[in-house]
Amino acid sequence: MKYNFGAGPCILPQTVFEQAAKGVLDFNGLSILEVSHRHKDFVAVMEEARELVKQALNVPKGYTVLFLQGGATLGFTISAINMTKGGKAGYINTGTWASGAIREAKLVGVDVHVLASSEDKNFTYIPKNIEVPSDLDYLYYCSNNTIYGTQFQETVKSNVPLVCDMSSDIFSKEINVADFDLIYAGAQKNLGPAGATLYIVKEDVLGKATPKFMPTYMNLAKQHEKDSMLNTPPVFSVYVSMLNLRELLATGGVKAAEERNNAKAALLYGEIDANPLFTTNVAKEDRSKMNVSFVFDEKYNGLEEEFNKTWQDAGIVGIKGHRSTGGYRASLYNALPLSSVQVLVDLMKDFASKKA
Repeated sequence: MKYNFGAGPCILPQTVFEQAAKGVLDFNGLSILEVSHRHKDFVAVMEEARELVKQALNVPKGYTVLFLQGGATLGFTISAINMTKGGKAGYINTGTWASGAIREAKLVGVDVHVLASSEDKNFTYIPKNIEVPSDLDYLYYCSNNTIYGTQFQETVKSNVPLVCDMSSDIFSKEINVADFDLIYAGAQKNLGPAGATLYIVKEDVLGKATPKFMPTYMNLAKQHEKDSMLNTPPVFSVYVSMLNLRELLATGGVKAAEERNNAKAALLYGEIDANPLFTTNVAKEDRSKMNVSFVFDEKYNGLEEEFNKTWQDAGIVGIKGHRSTGGYRASLYNALPLSSVQVLVDLMKDFASKKA
């Protein structure tokens, strides 16, 4: 038995794996891996996947849903060149991914203004009381930080167009899509396998940008015209995302997923706070409910190697912290059951009873 806390690619429901496996072997006579993306069978998959996103997130009229390639890393560039109008853009720097978005926006000629940053404390908190100028082309932030374990608990309030990278917490909690002009998210956390990137874009912003360059593939207006079929889409990733969205809606939708995720996070953070061996450097009010980061208390650092062997022997996978931060990181994505979190919590309790 394995308990997968990996930060991505994501854990998916077992039923989704089973259905995807069948599709690889037989998808209406062919494998899903070889069916033409222009065939009516896959066109139906793409249409359903886009419609299920709208259902799951209550996407209002006037927004388009796209499945593209390139991951959120390409989204750094795509969002910048589709939102810039030659003026200033505001960015909130809360970690590695926001820093990457800032870098890429500058590379394509956007006049980037970093309005707030938590770099002074190694990105262990979310900046507050941010003043947002009214003359920005757009404001960007990353909703959840997988590496450092911080998360915006509320949508950033702004009177300018809002862009958000939701790669690691989309579908994990309810959001008001109408607050945003552009949302993008790599699939490989709560949506499906790596390979697809979801874009939810207000149609009013399409074709309004004035970047210094605009490759056709990155032009969201062109992608919208072609219904995500400007080129061969990531067929398998879209197919599995469709299956996973069906499962999400069948099990109570995003609201029910949020309740389960809150319970998982409360259980694990409760143990971290109570356990004398462990602590977290993240500000309490900014703790991520998707990626829980924790470390040994300084006086117990010598126990790390023994603890690593203990959780590995127990079948726990993926809790080693990111190479840039060390320590531990347990990712609590939608498909991870509460019982898996209980296994980790019980192991931490038992380890503390012997070593504290």
